[in-house]
Amino acid sequence: MKITLFTSNSPRHLSLAEGLSAIADEVFVVHECVTAFPGQVEDFFRRSEVMQRYFGRVVEAEQTVFGQARFLPDNVRQLPLRMGDLSLMPMERLGAALESDLFVVFGASYIRGPLIDHLVSRDALNIHMGLSPWYRGSSCNFWALNDGRPDLVGATIHRLSRGLDSGDMLYHARPPIEAVDPFVFGMKAVKAAHDSLIERIASGEIAAMAPVVQDRGQELRYTRNRDFDDAAAEAYLAAAPTPEGLKRALETAPAMPFLRLHQPAPLDS
Repeated sequence: MKITLFTSNSPRHLSLAEGLSAIADEVFVVHECVTAFPGQVEDFFRRSEVMQRYFGRVVEAEQTVFGQARFLPDNVRQLPLRMGDLSLMPMERLGAALESDLFVVFGASYIRGPLIDHLVSRDALNIHMGLSPWYRGSSCNFWALNDGRPDLVGATIHRLSRGLDSGDMLYHARPPIEAVDPFVFGMKAVKAAHDSLIERIASGEIAAMAPVVQDRGQELRYTRNRDFDDAAAEAYLAAAPTPEGLKRALETAPAMPFLRLHQPAPLDS
C-alpha cells in the first residue's frame, strides 16, 4: 500500500508519518514547514512575549508526547514546502504522490484548486483537531479549553471537502480522562487521533465506515487564526485548569452524541 500525507513539520506531524510508514510500503510526505520556535519567530503565529510563554508550554507538551524533531524511516519520501505554498504547486510536480492508494491531510494549509478536486475525488481523509460540528476552524481545542469544555477537546476524522472542516464525518477521537496538564491533554488528543486512524487503516475498517453529514446547527464556535491573539493567550495562561480540575470537568461533563468514539484509557489505569 502507498499513502500520501499532506502535513507540517513539527514532532506530532513527523510521528504520524512514522506511524503510517509502519503499515505502508511507501509513504509520500508533503511537509508545509513552519518555524520550530513559534512565538519567538514571526511566522504562522506572531512573535511576542505572551506567545513565547504560551508556545513554550505547547512545545514542551508536544515533546513529552511525541519526542523531538527527527529524520523519518527509509520508506518515506519527503517534499518540503513553505506553509501556504501547497495549492500553488503544479500538479505535475507532485508526481507519484498523487497516485497513492490513500490520502491523509493533517495540519496542512487550506487546500484549493486542482489539488483539492483530486483529493476529494479520491476520498482523502482529514484529521481535524477539534470536535466537529461543535468546534470548527483554527485552534479549536484551545477554544474548547478556553470555554471550559475539556470534554470537547479531541479530533474529528472526516472526508476531506472543499469547505473548511465541513466534510462528512467518520468518527471522533478524544484523549483519555485523567488528571494531566491541559497542554499535554491537547497533545494526547492528537495521539488518540493518530493511533486510531493508523489502526483503522491497517485493519481496513476505515474504508467500511459510512460517513455522517455534519449538523451545523450544533456548532458552538467557528474560529480563525486571527482570533487567537495575545489577549486570548494571556487570558488562557492565567486561567488554565489544573490537572485535577480538568479531570473533574471531564467526569461531570454532559453526554454528547460522539460518532464511533475512540477514547484510550489512561496509561496508569
